[in-house]
Amino acid sequence: MLITRQPALRKFWYAVMPAAMLAADRPQPFTLLGEKIVLWRDADGVPAVAQDRCCHRTAQLSKGWVENGNIVCGYHGWQYDCSGACVKIPQFTSEKIPPGARVMAYRIAERYGYLWVALDEPLAPIPELAEDSDPAYRRIDQFYEEWNCGALRFIENTFDFAHQAYVHRAMHGLNDKPQPPLGKVTRHEHGIVMHITQPVRNPDAGKAHIGIASDETVRTVVMDWYMPCARRMHITYPTGLVQSIISAATPIDDTRTMVVQWSYRNDTEEQVPAATINAFDRKVLDEDKDILAFVDDDLPLDTRMNLEQHMASDQPGIFIRRALMDVLAKHGEQEVMREQTLKDARRAAA
Repeated sequence: MLITRQPALRKFWYAVMPAAMLAADRPQPFTLLGEKIVLWRDADGVPAVAQDRCCHRTAQLSKGWVENGNIVCGYHGWQYDCSGACVKIPQFTSEKIPPGARVMAYRIAERYGYLWVALDEPLAPIPELAEDSDPAYRRIDQFYEEWNCGALRFIENTFDFAHQAYVHRAMHGLNDKPQPPLGKVTRHEHGIVMHITQPVRNPDAGKAHIGIASDETVRTVVMDWYMPCARRMHITYPTGLVQSIISAATPIDDTRTMVVQWSYRNDTEEQVPAATINAFDRKVLDEDKDILAFVDDDLPLDTRMNLEQHMASDQPGIFIRRALMDVLAKHGEQEVMREQTLKDARRAAA
């Protein structure tokens, strides 16, 4: 599926950047689902977002600045408020600003230390993360980086426990035990939840990371998928240690994804420094990054087309694909794929 060609997927919240990146006087550009947008803060510090294109001569508003809470185009000085309306044209003296002088504004929210944007009326809320308000947990900001892969490929990979024995064989994967555990998957209104118990290697880096001395341990995992592009991996270790990893795969376009990740832990900085946690998770994430860069970004939702073969451990990914197919069908859309994707798959099946 070409994610930028499906209007229904504009109807969800996406984490686009850390809130700390948005200074009071400096707008920030982002591309979401192929749409160029600009974010800034108004006079009260409230975030705003609009199309990154002046309605006068199409200059990018992100190349301008913020003045009295309005974004100023750096080309001719036209100013826009948070609703997208042009509120000042410096070249006008007594003329009224025409009603058509405006840019498209979008929905924005600040939550969990990140800025979330929806390009259309959202079909689902921003995920509720109970750990964020629980005093037993600390929040650890981890990674914010662009990947050369499709957003849905990233999300499906996080639910694929069969890849860990191979992709993560240097970290926690048990490469001598390639049979993955099969979890229980339940579908709900806004995604899926999966429960799984997973034996893992515990390398030296992992021993410092989780405070367990044995060479192997077991993780009890609850995986939540929040459609279309966010997941929560709630891991409990035998010692009672919990790490809840939140990953948002925000689609820049069909081939590029902004990976936004943070964690919650029920220990303290004195027990395990955040730098130690991030160093371990950095290595794991890099292993995924290396393999996903060479996976087709055009993920086929409709499994009936037999464009890819599947195995039992692919069940969570199948649930995800079917749920997204249902979203498209509800909005009268057909799955859009590259013609080359279809040709390659048909050739392979011949």
